[in-house]
Amino acid sequence: MDQTRPAEHDADCDGSWVEREALARAAGTPLPRRGGRRPETDLPDEDEVRAAVRTLIRWTGDNPEREGLRDTPDRVARSYRELFAGYDVDPREYLERTFEEVGGYDELIVLNNIRFVSVCEHHMLPVVGRAHVAYLPTDRVVGISKLARVVRGYARRLQIQEKMTAEIATAIDEVLKPQGVGVVIEAEHSCMTLRGVNAPGTTLTTSHLIGVVRDDARTREEFLRLVRG
Repeated sequence: MDQTRPAEHDADCDGSWVEREALARAAGTPLPRRGGRRPETDLPDEDEVRAAVRTLIRWTGDNPEREGLRDTPDRVARSYRELFAGYDVDPREYLERTFEEVGGYDELIVLNNIRFVSVCEHHMLPVVGRAHVAYLPTDRVVGISKLARVVRGYARRLQIQEKMTAEIATAIDEVLKPQGVGVVIEAEHSCMTLRGVNAPGTTLTTSHLIGVVRDDARTREEFLRLVRG
């Protein structure tokens, strides 16, 4: 029996942390960083970040002291903390809580249309797209929201799409140890649509298949059919 589990939304992926951090900051008690890949001491302080933004504003030819730009350095710093929240988490941890009571279910689990926003590491411009994630469980499954959290965790970093696709698939494979994993990502890259070749509407599609999703023709076709809708 085929079963597709569509993603309704992924708004809870980082929102709770961002909201809690904002409340803590307003109260004067910043939250500690969560499991980041770099210690806090390696990061520039907020004054350095604001100074860098002011430098970029001057480089454009505008005046950072102009009324409309005066608070821009603070806004950019806050927005970057959210856009790059993936550095503060280990997405693999989302997969550690699993459920073994699956009632004998042994078919593909597919979560379609997980919306994400990332940032191209080559030009630091937005990458907006959708991820389709599937795995064929062995004896345990994970809550479907956790799959969306994994996508968001890897997306909220400086990225290239090919690497992100492989990271998501590898994390699911190594933590859940399923029979197979499939990840397809479709995204529009602003570095192509807003500059350079100026090709609006173009999308890049990448895939990473592991185990039976790659090696078994029937399973691979089933996965691709479910992803295509």
